[in-house]
Amino acid sequence: MALFAIADTHLSISTGKTMNIFSGWVDYEQRLEKNWRRLVTDNDTVIIPGDVSWCMSMEEGLEDFAFLNSLPGKKILMKGNHDYWWSTKKKTDEFFARHNFDSLNMLHNNTYVCGNIAVCGTRGWFFDAENDADKKVVLREAGRLRTSIHAAKETGLEPVVFLHYPPVTADRKCDEIYNVLLEEGIKRCYYGHLHSYSHLTAVNGTDENGISFSLISGDYLEFCPVYVPETML
Repeated sequence: MALFAIADTHLSISTGKTMNIFSGWVDYEQRLEKNWRRLVTDNDTVIIPGDVSWCMSMEEGLEDFAFLNSLPGKKILMKGNHDYWWSTKKKTDEFFARHNFDSLNMLHNNTYVCGNIAVCGTRGWFFDAENDADKKVVLREAGRLRTSIHAAKETGLEPVVFLHYPPVTADRKCDEIYNVLLEEGIKRCYYGHLHSYSHLTAVNGTDENGISFSLISGDYLEFCPVYVPETML
């Protein structure tokens, strides 16, 4: 019952909006499938923290979701900035059930138990939330993160946080999100969103407050799901 994670799969089987034109993304869907099948078994769980598919609606993304469902293991999907298909949990669960996508699950204000870990998290938001609209979004995301963490804590297991947006980089910090991690005593946080040269700004490792951060965007991992240890190393 191992836990794996990889963000930013950017599937385009349904839409043809391929990422192959970008450096490091050639044949990424084939590479992802090969690595996934090599590492993940049907008893394992894989978390995808956002930018799952380029589709604009769940119906349009039918082939992408079918592809994910065909891969081994349970999948926990989260929202990213490009997941325009995202809907309410109720509607998404109904869509997955209607198409017999029984391995696909949605993380939204809730938690999932994977071994000794309680998976929790949310999308997150930009660092520079200065206008009123952005401020509302980042505060809402901080609230969702706290709700998910509290649900995780109720299990009695370690809450491990997954975000789409990075809460910190080498030179910036999203205080609203970071402060939730700090106040809730989170020790491990995995995030995506950063690509190409942005990898150079990523924080990987434990900071001065004892929070361990790990970048898990697809291209950074070379489209190979990363193992999430049951306990902090």
